[in-house]
Amino acid sequence: MLNDAPGKRIDEAIGASLKELRQQRSHSARWLADQSGISAAMVSRIENGLVSPSIGTLAALAEALEVPIASLFRTARTEHTDFTLVRNGEGLRSTRIADEHKHEYVNLATHSRRDLHFIARKVTLLRDDGKPPTYVGHGVVFIQVIEGEAVYLYGRTRHTLRTGDSISVDAELNHGFAEVLSPKFEFLSVQAERL
Repeated sequence: MLNDAPGKRIDEAIGASLKELRQQRSHSARWLADQSGISAAMVSRIENGLVSPSIGTLAALAEALEVPIASLFRTARTEHTDFTLVRNGEGLRSTRIADEHKHEYVNLATHSRRDLHFIARKVTLLRDDGKPPTYVGHGVVFIQVIEGEAVYLYGRTRHTLRTGDSISVDAELNHGFAEVLSPKFEFLSVQAERL
């Protein structure tokens, strides 16, 4: 079954990604051909999965669309994927101790690929556990307050966060909770970074 060969599936996946990226930007196939220097007929054949484009052709198309070349492979099927399912009340429970501070957290999800690392935690801080640590890292951090009130430090700015509030920050600047204002403060922390 030649049509079911792995190479054919990859050609079709590249074509689908190319077409989707082009259409998301409201560009015609003719526009993409003009911008990339690839003939309109070839663009059409690639989008329909009829040819195996060279790396040079893919690079020209990616550059015209202003995306990384890896974006053209995003729908290519892999032979394995991972997922994490955590039921209500479950997760890996841990305690972090830093100087005179201690807090509890539950790891809800972690996922690593060649290009990305992602982790989600539910964290509980108590007002009398000392000053929480601050962090500097890579990627981005998203925080959603589940319960309570605390002061979040991001660089030199201070933000009072309350139940229902959320904040997302670039992790490369000093960040973390400076002060817990309620007896108990609970939040969801999600961090993602490119590897």
